Amino acid sequence: MTTDHDTARQVVVRLDDVHKEYGDAKALDGVCLEIHAGDAVAVMGPSGCGKSTLLNMVAGLDRPTSGTVEVQGHDLGELNETGLALFRRRHVGMVFQFFNLIDDLPALDNVALAAQLTGTPARQARRRALELLDELGVADRRNNYPATLSGGERQRVAVARALMNRPALLLADEPTGALDSRSGEQVMDLLIDLNQMGQTLLIVTHDPELATRCASRLVEVADGRIARQSVLEATA
Repeated sequence: MTTDHDTARQVVVRLDDVHKEYGDAKALDGVCLEIHAGDAVAVMGPSGCGKSTLLNMVAGLDRPTSGTVEVQGHDLGELNETGLALFRRRHVGMVFQFFNLIDDLPALDNVALAAQLTGTPARQARRRALELLDELGVADRRNNYPATLSGGERQRVAVARALMNRPALLLADEPTGALDSRSGEQVMDLLIDLNQMGQTLLIVTHDPELATRCASRLVEVADGRIARQSVLEATA
């Protein structure tokens, strides 16, 4: 029998001695990291330190030179490109600094498309998309195209899209980096709420406020290595 405590400690991400080299440059140099279900982990470090490479490894967007990356029990090194794409659609949600919405689709269709790509019927996908947009406070903007939305609204639509397939893990790459301070605050509050509801988060950011407000653990990266990990006190 699985207890609530056991479920809470389920390992969602495990990196074991991960190295990544681009020619002579070492982007990651022996990284070991575990993230458990319900964790909110922020990765920080200077530009070029390897934090975005780390995120790409977990997303299956890049492959390590050596070492293993496991997400939700899947050894990503054993999957081909088609398998990795299917893995991402089913298990990982991604939120980007510049939203990556499809310009010629309205908000509702941007969100629903994520489920339709996994085979969900269009009507069912649109129903869930509308529910998510409503939960995130932008249902009234469902027929708007991205260009007519504010930055904060676009990021909320992007978060809805990322949550569409109920991912085990939500990855956020500088999720407030392109937002004004007010919109950034709203997205921080949204990430906090999601984590409190049990969503596992891995956030890459330059913003110390985002890290300390939204994460329970800080991972500091320098020169491709994890220099320090620390538990953060909740400040929200």
